[in-house]
Amino acid sequence: MLPGKIFGLFYMYGLMISLGLLACFGLLFFFGKKKKIEEGFIDYLLYSGLASIALGFGSASLFQSVYNYIDNPEAGFQFGGGMTFIGGLIGGVAVFLILYSIFRKKYKTRLIDVLSFIPCCILIAHAFGRVGCFFAGCCYGKPTDSFLGVQFPNLPYKVHATQLYEAIFLFALCAVCFLLYWKKNFRHNFSVYLIAYGIFRFCIEFLRGDDRGKLLGFISPSQFWSILMVVLGVACYFLSEYFYKRRAAEVAAITEAESVTNAEIASASVNSVNSVDSESGIENAAESVSPTPEEELPKFEEKPEELL
Repeated sequence: MLPGKIFGLFYMYGLMISLGLLACFGLLFFFGKKKKIEEGFIDYLLYSGLASIALGFGSASLFQSVYNYIDNPEAGFQFGGGMTFIGGLIGGVAVFLILYSIFRKKYKTRLIDVLSFIPCCILIAHAFGRVGCFFAGCCYGKPTDSFLGVQFPNLPYKVHATQLYEAIFLFALCAVCFLLYWKKNFRHNFSVYLIAYGIFRFCIEFLRGDDRGKLLGFISPSQFWSILMVVLGVACYFLSEYFYKRRAAEVAAITEAESVTNAEIASASVNSVNSVDSESGIENAAESVSPTPEEELPKFEEKPEELL
């Protein structure tokens, strides 16, 4: 745990967030290059991703402020009292989809073409972020006397290092999604991400010890959103199947149209060459029939006696 500044220059939390973003966009460019995704679209994902992350942090803080107000309305609404990942994820995804709907017509690539490797980018960034939470001493678990217990400077007792539990799970899930996509060309990683993380997050909430308010009176806000993530993950599986088939038909139609166009161009080129060859052949034939200057016509001498 290193909640203070390192060498008086930076916080470990900020360093982990930075490493997470570098790993996130590093994977994005890696997949984009290996799978030959349109370069302009990868650049667009980078810029829209940065915008989504920036506004996602604000959304994470807003959601937590709402939870705090619901839990204790007498204290009034106070913006900035902590952050929650799922709140940031919801806000970030909303911003990303709005930007995509505005700029998607500028590119041939569609979101469905990259949907299966996007979870790898999210997971690696989230995993580093959780390591940052451990260094900052936030998002800790309930008290425990087991060997897994960790004591933070701001707590008088040992607690579960739920930040590290989650970080390990996220790194492992990232590796699974990476291998599924890279080795098997698996198309449903986004559903795997939503369902797997939703289930894990719902369960680990029972070990969380930091108070983040209640929703519906008996479950935490994160557990509520985790249930929705699982439901959305199942729905996403069937929706993505529909869009994959639709995209395949669209690509097939484009490929066929390009093939027809190329065939017409090739045919026109052949006809043009044949036409030129025909004209050249006619000219050559005409030249072979016409007498040349060097050729002399036969001469007949008129004899007077024969004329008589």
